[in-house]
Amino acid sequence: MKLDSRIPEGPLEKKWQNHKANIRLVNPANKRNIDVIIIGTGLAGSSAAASLAEMGYNVKAFCFQDSPRRAHSIAAQGGINAAKNYQNDGDSVYRLFYDTIKGGDYRSREANVYRLAEVSANIIDQAVAQGVPFAREYGGNLDNRSFGGVQVSRTFYAKGQTGQQLLLGAYSALSRQISKGKVKLYNRHEMLDVVTVDGKARGIIAKNLVTGKVERFGAHAVVIASGGYGNVFYLSTNAMGSNGSAAWKAHKRGAAFSNPCFTQIHPTCIPVSGSHQSKLTLMSESLRNDGRIWVPKDLKDAEAIREGRLKATDLPEEKRDYYLERRYPSFGNLVPRDVASRAAKERCDEGFGVNKTGEAVYLDFAAAIERYGKTEANIQGIDNPTKEQVKELGTKVVEAKYGNLFAMYEKIVDDNPYQTPMMIYPAVHYTMGGLWVDYNLMTNVPGLFALGEANFSDHGANRLGASALMQGLADGYFVIPYTIGDYLSEEIRTGAIDTNHEAFATAEAEVNETIDKLLNKTTKKHSVDHYHRALGKIMWDKCGMARNAQGLQEAIKDISALRAEFWESVNVPGSKNEMNPELDKAMRVADFMELGELMCQDALTREESCGGHFREEFQTEEGEALRRDEEFAFVSSWQYTGNPSEAELIKEDLIFENVELKTRSYK
Repeated sequence: MKLDSRIPEGPLEKKWQNHKANIRLVNPANKRNIDVIIIGTGLAGSSAAASLAEMGYNVKAFCFQDSPRRAHSIAAQGGINAAKNYQNDGDSVYRLFYDTIKGGDYRSREANVYRLAEVSANIIDQAVAQGVPFAREYGGNLDNRSFGGVQVSRTFYAKGQTGQQLLLGAYSALSRQISKGKVKLYNRHEMLDVVTVDGKARGIIAKNLVTGKVERFGAHAVVIASGGYGNVFYLSTNAMGSNGSAAWKAHKRGAAFSNPCFTQIHPTCIPVSGSHQSKLTLMSESLRNDGRIWVPKDLKDAEAIREGRLKATDLPEEKRDYYLERRYPSFGNLVPRDVASRAAKERCDEGFGVNKTGEAVYLDFAAAIERYGKTEANIQGIDNPTKEQVKELGTKVVEAKYGNLFAMYEKIVDDNPYQTPMMIYPAVHYTMGGLWVDYNLMTNVPGLFALGEANFSDHGANRLGASALMQGLADGYFVIPYTIGDYLSEEIRTGAIDTNHEAFATAEAEVNETIDKLLNKTTKKHSVDHYHRALGKIMWDKCGMARNAQGLQEAIKDISALRAEFWESVNVPGSKNEMNPELDKAMRVADFMELGELMCQDALTREESCGGHFREEFQTEEGEALRRDEEFAFVSSWQYTGNPSEAELIKEDLIFENVELKTRSYK
């Protein structure tokens, strides 16, 4: 099978404009006769549902939570990128495009990334019109801050609650369409399969999570906007309910899955505290604007801190190693996430970690508090302020910028980050891989689309900070409303989708068979969480921040054996005709068992290091990622064949006509 990306002809900066001008359309009267199913109601799903309904389509939106407001998009903290150049610091659409391509280590499509940069400015206008309370400067203009991997300030933010505020904006637009009857919201429903008829996506099988009933839903197109699969690692910054099942079910129905091994490890998370933990908490990357990351220079000092004989505040400046500023002077603490994460791991592996487990570094705001305090003293006309006055004034400024993040840290760690440096360590955060899509965001299954984190299209091997919200809203508000019409223009004579079709009956029967298989076991050894935790340990140890061929080969065998044991003896209590969260969890973990194996297979096949994929065999003398462009400048897409580690590899070559392929340098 060959994948056709359908990238428009013409110059990069004209592709999207020309594509929109020539795309096929559906007239308003015909839109009223077309149904679209949208899976997921985060930023991508809610914005797409609201936009398509406003255009006249009949939308059925599904979320497994009790409300779209509980989508994991709400957890995004630091901001959303847009090339508006409000700071007059040299930003532009091209610079955002270039930073994103470079940040992704040259493993993404030029055309898709340029379109993302191009529509980014529209997102801010849309959000402001909806009432999103972005931070503002003294003069009333929207404020910006910097994020990793760039040298301009292009990130718009609402304190540390940007995802929440943007989701509320999208939710308000969605709610308007629900009240008008153009969107039918199915909350507490989870998609368990995609139904295809004559090769086209024609609906889904979904489970009512309250009653346990398995139901059929038909539509002329299905849009997957269900987020990423980071919870395959068990411990991640994702909400515990976040899962990759919708995308995986689509994959098993023929949709290619691309770059599954490209996983982002976020550098600023609260460290693991023990085996009892079920998730990790992210501290926004925006903190790296003002916080300085360091470890002790001397191993003896690090050991004394771990044993409680020395405090971080006892260590003088000359005994601290600000290792990011030392290694990457041009970008310092604002290097991209993959670079910062590996650097933290390297320091901790060498014995410089600062918590009891030895897996933590410091994020220190003392210098920022002092700097802001002196500036504030000047503003208030205080001559020769005391240290106490400077600290008090500076603390108020930091609190205004990051207060909710500091409060969250203190509540979890029981330590005051205004007085003592935060402790952070990398953790699984985002997945750049996902369903393969063409320029129209359609998978290789006609009528099946994927948006936001559920697709692979924009971030390459590493996502820059504040770009997830940008992609989700770009896809939902400004891309899919155009491109879905190109497909649906052929469906205006199709008529209503018949859910009594044999394909629906077959898919429903297969779903019920899986449910029965999980519930009706003679041997019930361990809980679902036991197997999920075991899978997560294999993935983190052998396909985490660093991978090697031997470990990946072992992981494939270990996951295969674990999956066999899971199906033989997982303990799922309760019955199918009731609310049964353990059953729901078991079905998601069953999918993770297969997805994890494919991730390891993809990582084993990609014999290079790039972005979030770091193969230990392929690194420079300085320990940086070593790409092999001549052999691996392609998207690795996998076709399901029955066994994940035997999936068929399909390569989409990446053509770079507007940027020069070169080794990333942030020094």
